[in-house]
Amino acid sequence: MQVFTAAERPDLWQAAQASFRDSWPEYNLHGNRSGEYFGQLMPRHARFQVLLYDDAIDRVVGRGRAIPFRWDGSLEDLPAGIDAVGLRAVSEDSAPTAVSALAAEVDSDRQGRGLSRLIIQAMAAATRSAGLGPLVAPVRPSRKDRYPLIPIEAYSRWQRSDGLPFDPWMRVHARLGATILRAEPRSMEITAPVADWERWIGMELPQPGEYVFPGGLVPLSVADCAGRYWEPNIWMRHAV
Repeated sequence: MQVFTAAERPDLWQAAQASFRDSWPEYNLHGNRSGEYFGQLMPRHARFQVLLYDDAIDRVVGRGRAIPFRWDGSLEDLPAGIDAVGLRAVSEDSAPTAVSALAAEVDSDRQGRGLSRLIIQAMAAATRSAGLGPLVAPVRPSRKDRYPLIPIEAYSRWQRSDGLPFDPWMRVHARLGATILRAEPRSMEITAPVADWERWIGMELPQPGEYVFPGGLVPLSVADCAGRYWEPNIWMRHAV
């Protein structure tokens, strides 16, 4: 297993573009503002995009996407989620001081083997080599879809008996030394016509109301022929 940045191997980055679509629920690929910042990662921020390459099979099996941004280190100045951090990063001219992870993706046939941990470590190394820090992450909790009615603020405080976070993806970060900064209930907006939502989630939405749906971290609100969903995240901080 080798680790590269997209700046080092743009050919691998390009070849892997379609490899990780299945890492996300379909609806999650349709953020209203996400294209504005994900679309600027390459080539502008190539040094912060990381790849896990398995030379035995000549294939990229993991990818990490991140973006540098200005942050003074205070909770007051911490952007209100992934949309806010991405938009700050691409709209401000100020020199960046920190880096935010945006996504850590692993091939479906390689999940459960600790590769996501390597991706976080690679993003931290890229942050460190650029002379920036900390690395923060708007973590998408992997088990929150089982508890969509629990507020994200409460969920973020759940712990196991050993003191580690209840959520498995949060535990990966915590075991690498990350600390929780705060929960973010309105991190990424996905507002779209009801017909689109019905196609994405595979269920009918026959009338206005609040809907729990497969893969959703919180309920979907339907009104005026549109579905509105705010994906929650939990900010975690890695010192580098």
